[in-house]
Amino acid sequence: MSTSAIRDAVLAGDGDLGTMPVPESYTALTVHADEVGMFEGVSSEYKDPRKSLHVEEVPTPEPGPGEALVAVMASSVNYNTVWSAIFEPLPTFAFLRRYGRRSELARRHDLPYHVLGSDLSGVVLRVGPGVSKWKPGDRVVAHCLSVELEDPEGHDDSMLDPEQRIWGFETNFGGLAELALVKANQLMPMPAHLTWEEAACSGLVNSTAYRQLVSRNGAQMKQGDTVLIWGASGGLGSYATQFALNGGAVPVCVVSSPEKAELARRAGAELVIDRAAEGFSFWSDEHTPNVAEWRRFGQCIRDLTGGEDPDIVFEHPGRDTFGASVYVARRGGTIVTCASTTGFQHSFDNRYLWMNLKRVIGTHFANYHEAWQANRLIAKGMIHPTLSRAYPLTSAADAVHDVRRNVHQGKVGVLCLAPEEGLGVRDQELRQRLLPSITRFKETS
Repeated sequence: MSTSAIRDAVLAGDGDLGTMPVPESYTALTVHADEVGMFEGVSSEYKDPRKSLHVEEVPTPEPGPGEALVAVMASSVNYNTVWSAIFEPLPTFAFLRRYGRRSELARRHDLPYHVLGSDLSGVVLRVGPGVSKWKPGDRVVAHCLSVELEDPEGHDDSMLDPEQRIWGFETNFGGLAELALVKANQLMPMPAHLTWEEAACSGLVNSTAYRQLVSRNGAQMKQGDTVLIWGASGGLGSYATQFALNGGAVPVCVVSSPEKAELARRAGAELVIDRAAEGFSFWSDEHTPNVAEWRRFGQCIRDLTGGEDPDIVFEHPGRDTFGASVYVARRGGTIVTCASTTGFQHSFDNRYLWMNLKRVIGTHFANYHEAWQANRLIAKGMIHPTLSRAYPLTSAADAVHDVRRNVHQGKVGVLCLAPEEGLGVRDQELRQRLLPSITRFKETS
């Protein structure tokens, strides 16, 4: 039995996946434990993920209690895959070893290879003991919160569980593969009006942006708020812009090119800053923040908003921008932060935080309820995927390289079992009504 037979059955829509044999192996994007030293002595910006990533056959895991094995039609690239591929800030095999010590079931994750990927769309193939909500044949997307919930801390907000992990980054058997192993409480219904690749691109970033901006665990954005959004045409920022507009806020979108500025405007944003065109440089040198540039940036925002400072700063670049973010937030404002894709060590002048009663809120992905609500907005056509391009699984390393170099817009997808783009849609009527918004980020060349 091969994965191609499963693919054919899914595409035909007439196969009983629950009775089909499970393949002994499948194709996946991996990194190898014996190669974690390959970039030693190389500066971070010169580490090429294409050198460490492998597309290869790996053994199929069996779903345990509370788990599901999913036939992956499509996935997408998130920045955690870049980190895994360049072994920063540490090799992810350290996460797998720590998880593997937890239990006999978790020991399966501690392998000499790591199957990457924290998004998927696909079809349930098998479920383990104790799973009743999902069954073979269900079309699903997955969010990336893997949580044990055996400790009390996680039962108010599962992101606070001490055994909370990000699937495909801190666990094995991720979504950049033909098959994936997930906990059943990661699964959500696939939006019926989207293709496999469109549905796969929203799980991580859409849920993260929802918690960061909308949830009571984040900034609790309200109508009329001015929201500064860094990287507004990228993976996270493109969803944050939509949440701001839908929620009655005023987004101020920061981008890095005229093309990305046009994308933000097409999404409905009126206030856009092209930071490259303006020449903002928030560091005088490697160790010295440029406070004069913070001031110039703040004045640029005020010029656009009629003199108002941001109520909320949607912060995720990290080191390059965090000091400016703290500076420009209004008195009593909120800086809500995650990711730190330009560096984890942040520098800011605490006087602008403390004396102006500003708040910094750290957020990390989303709990199941937040992810479900974010996916529900996708399914209702109120938030749209921002897929720009999809690669075949055989070229997944090139997709990761694009995200590494920030040459992409929106999200970069990967076709796994899906043989081509455009498949998987069940609600054509809703799709046609929303098509301009669904394909806004899609590359035409």
